[in-house]
Amino acid sequence: MCGIAGQISFRKPVDEENIIAMNDAIRHRGPDGDGVYLNESKTVGLGHRRLSFLDLTVAGKQPMTNEDGSLWITYNGEIYNYLELREELEKLGHQFRSHTDTEVVLHAYEEWGTEFLQKLKGMFALGIWDEKKRELFLARDRFGIKPLYYYCKNGNFVFASEIKGVKANTDVTTTLDLTSVADYFVYRYVPSPKTIWNEVKKIPPAHFLLLKEDGSIQTKKYWNIPFGEKIISDKEAIEKFDDLLFTSVRTHARSDVPVGSFLSGGYDSSALIYYMSRFGYVPSTFSIGFENWDVSEHLFAEIVAKQYGTDHHSLVLESQALDLLDHLSWVYDEPNGDISIIPTFLVSREASKSVKAVMSGEGADEMLVGYQWQKEFQTQQISVPEKVKSFFQLNANPPTVQYYANAMAMGRFDKNELQKLLHPEIQQAINRNVDWFYKENFRNDLPGLKSIQQMDISCFMGEQVLCKVDRASMANSLEVRVPFLDHEICEFIFGLHTNVYYRKDETKHLLYQNIKNHFPKEILNRKKQGFVGPDKYYMDMGWYKTRLSNCKLVKDKIVNANYIQQLLVNKDHWRLWKVAVMETWYRRWV
Repeated sequence: MCGIAGQISFRKPVDEENIIAMNDAIRHRGPDGDGVYLNESKTVGLGHRRLSFLDLTVAGKQPMTNEDGSLWITYNGEIYNYLELREELEKLGHQFRSHTDTEVVLHAYEEWGTEFLQKLKGMFALGIWDEKKRELFLARDRFGIKPLYYYCKNGNFVFASEIKGVKANTDVTTTLDLTSVADYFVYRYVPSPKTIWNEVKKIPPAHFLLLKEDGSIQTKKYWNIPFGEKIISDKEAIEKFDDLLFTSVRTHARSDVPVGSFLSGGYDSSALIYYMSRFGYVPSTFSIGFENWDVSEHLFAEIVAKQYGTDHHSLVLESQALDLLDHLSWVYDEPNGDISIIPTFLVSREASKSVKAVMSGEGADEMLVGYQWQKEFQTQQISVPEKVKSFFQLNANPPTVQYYANAMAMGRFDKNELQKLLHPEIQQAINRNVDWFYKENFRNDLPGLKSIQQMDISCFMGEQVLCKVDRASMANSLEVRVPFLDHEICEFIFGLHTNVYYRKDETKHLLYQNIKNHFPKEILNRKKQGFVGPDKYYMDMGWYKTRLSNCKLVKDKIVNANYIQQLLVNKDHWRLWKVAVMETWYRRWV
């Protein structure tokens, strides 16, 4: 896994020092080496930081070029079917100088153009400069596992894996996007393609971007989940899922260095250990827990670790870990109000002491109906038919969108609450429909449960969870691999009728049926819980009072002091958490 950066400037020469500075800003993403490429006319500069997994020799150094030097790539990712693609490309006449998946990606682009993205299995963010066409190609993986940001202004196009990489370029100037500040309080993140800065954008998941020499930009979505209603037998569904997940885990283990695994003792991470054991691999495992909490997940993780004989590491947190928020404001670039940002960072730091990569269970809940709000929705009756509800009123939400907005809240800021929170001078930054991003990702042509799952994948997982995991891990130079997020697994599940993969009284039916004979009851009967600590961990009013005293957001007329005081009086810790995250981020970056 790596960090990428680049600049295209058709008005003045690219300064190599800017590319070096961008590389330095994201050094944590690749401490094993770096590289810079400038073309002859100095209109193009590419940068790269390397975290080595395949072909640890100099042959794997990036930026990398093809045989005639007409294509240059800077690439961040893991392509799990790269061996199969390499064999196919060799039969077509391509010659390779390394054993990296990077070179496979480069030749695949050379052979198939933008359609090569359909052939990739894995996670990636990449930039390819085509000297013959004089155009830049950027792309991001289907689910948004790997990040990619860009800036375009005054004849300068700058891109990088993280916003701090973009901002390290001296040709970049940014201003705070107040509409994104409002969005953050609604969603706990800033939705794509927006960022917290007016001038910086995200490339959304499953999209590519083409920058041409005349400065024109084209973005296109190259993949959508193909939903279907196929009915197959329970036995066939269970066996097919088993085969797909086994293959995914096995290919995700491909590496020239050891790959460990996060382990919570829940279904998803425990299943990964079981599947690895089937091809004889015993990883180092890592869990995190909280002191004086009898359902702390490290206790369950240790049961699984003992059963499968892993080299297990547990880290137990104390309350003072909340003060890590100061450092995390640098790690995350943008405010991220997920309450598990601290434990995710700490378990990543612990794992990075032993390994360079781990597997993790992200994606299983979204696809296999593991979240409580998904199950509750399936049992509720929506009184107003979705297709009858007017979609033409900008401030009107379909019932499913309204349900989802409430389910996602953890201290909801609806329009009324936002108007109380934000200073009168910036009220115009509030969107007429504050739930616009949920509505944008809602599909009323899908059955109810699948419509919720679609929003989970596009919103909660794609924008918040995967961003949290990427930043927390890469800040510690650790790669996280997510075998459940194989697009073939996703396409298989969502091609089925809901009744095939969902059972009201059985958690994650297709997964459960494949692991039920391989774990003790303590694991199989464990109640679902998120990657969080006990509520008291986030309910320390003294900590919030200290954190929000002399509040910079209040001084700069972003939020209202009286509203913050009322949250403290009401002990409204979920809303206070969002404000504390924003305040800490704002102090560092603004």
